[in-house]
Amino acid sequence: MSAGLIPVELPWGKTEILEGTTVDELFDAGPTEGLDVVAACVNHRVVALDFPIECPSRVEPVGATSREGEEVVRRTATLLLHGIARKLFPRARLEVGQSLRGGYHYGVSGDHPPLPQLAAALDEAFHREADAGRQVVRQEVSIDAALHLFEQEGEPLKVRLLRVWPSHRVPLVSCLGFTDVRHGPYALSVRCCRSFHVEPYEQGLLLVFDGLSGECAAVRQEGGVLFNAYTETKRWNELVGVGTVPDLNDLCLGDRIKHVIQIAEGQHEKRIAELADRIAARRDELRVVCIAGPSSSGKTTFVKRLSLQLEVNGITPQTLSLDDYYVDREKTPLDEDGDFDFEALEAIDLPLFLPQLKELVDGREVLTPVYDFRTGLRKPEAEWRVRKLGENEVLLIEGIHALNPKLTETVSESRKFRIFINALTQLCIDDHNRIRTSDARLLRRIVRDRKYRSYSAEKTILRWPKVRAGEEKHIFPFQERCDAMFNTALAYETAVLKSFAYRYLLEIAPDSPAQAKGYQLRRFLELFVPVWPDDVPATSILREFIGGSGFSYK
Repeated sequence: MSAGLIPVELPWGKTEILEGTTVDELFDAGPTEGLDVVAACVNHRVVALDFPIECPSRVEPVGATSREGEEVVRRTATLLLHGIARKLFPRARLEVGQSLRGGYHYGVSGDHPPLPQLAAALDEAFHREADAGRQVVRQEVSIDAALHLFEQEGEPLKVRLLRVWPSHRVPLVSCLGFTDVRHGPYALSVRCCRSFHVEPYEQGLLLVFDGLSGECAAVRQEGGVLFNAYTETKRWNELVGVGTVPDLNDLCLGDRIKHVIQIAEGQHEKRIAELADRIAARRDELRVVCIAGPSSSGKTTFVKRLSLQLEVNGITPQTLSLDDYYVDREKTPLDEDGDFDFEALEAIDLPLFLPQLKELVDGREVLTPVYDFRTGLRKPEAEWRVRKLGENEVLLIEGIHALNPKLTETVSESRKFRIFINALTQLCIDDHNRIRTSDARLLRRIVRDRKYRSYSAEKTILRWPKVRAGEEKHIFPFQERCDAMFNTALAYETAVLKSFAYRYLLEIAPDSPAQAKGYQLRRFLELFVPVWPDDVPATSILREFIGGSGFSYK
């Protein structure tokens, strides 16, 4: 190594650079044309392009269409939208919500024109600023300076968030005079947001991410059932005074979290009871309840709690897991990487399942299979289960494909009730920064896999992109087909998961490719005051992940 130079490893080769060279300066000298680079991964951490390299490093470009790049672009776009809104309509306030119809939904309050005119004005300004390549300004200030700034700007949520900030320095980001706390890397300019647009939707606005895939592709639906689920959860959160992370932190520090837990769990129980009542009202014709949802949504516990409520209504449930209908491992279809694709519908033995389902619905006795996941083979027929639906019984079918119409095509629509469940957190960091629902589910899965499946956080994170791809392909396209949607998210859950997940994330090796996501999740968890799980009831869906459940999962 030459004097004053440090080695850098790039995808296209090795080089030496002066200490302090920024990532964009490094990329200017490399073959990155056409990649639409918006950030970089330096030693497995995603950083902005103005990040200075100060030690031997491995550096990779992050393109706008990668999962990490899409997150950077979305984050930059939301900053631009808030900056424009603050400039054009200073007496209006935009409150960020969740993913919907290929973008983010915003609530609007304060003094503003009618929503169509508001959306049109914001959209026009958004494209004007994006085309001009307005710069994004970054700085780092003391905690006292940040508190003073946000007090002057009239941002009480940010002030309350910083009361538990884990550092004496606060990273900030600004655009068009609007300043926010930096919760991750941003693009150097807003030029990467040129394909986005703003439109009115359901008493609010949508910032639609045209041209992006990933998380957005999974929610590009009409949004009726999904929007209603979000709205219901937001109303629930308002009842207990938990809409943002600062709200939750204040309740924890004020020793009122036990009451919040009780109310949140009571809301779940009430909703499950209502679903059981709807099913019971159709007991004369209804024979099958289909229950689907993505990974770590809490399907297993939901089915058990729904079963109890059905019994309260005098209905005996029988549970049929699609897992038992997996084809033998060697017959499992392969994905594009040559790995087993367990999320594909073809991984289910439909020639066996479909006629058996019809026979059960018709009241005939059936011998259903049992799958051995250790061997990847179906158990011998002598160990199969004898099933028959009685007059006052209903079949609960649980699995990722349960809402796919091909799975129940032998059953008439009048005899089916479809439930889609998901963990749709409505909790936001503050009015301007949302929490990704997929990250909330990932934290659940990290804790469960590490505690009960001897599966490290590193392995869970590395597997997660394929899990998400399977969900986007096989699960989310059918969510709007449901008769009811149940949201398993609990306003307090991240504060409880922190006590487990933070430690498990620290176990990730520094040089692991999982470190980028692990670092992001640790930064996120640092925003929460931890809550011990003592007051979480044994029937809670959260117990499926942290342990201590009153249900058996064998």
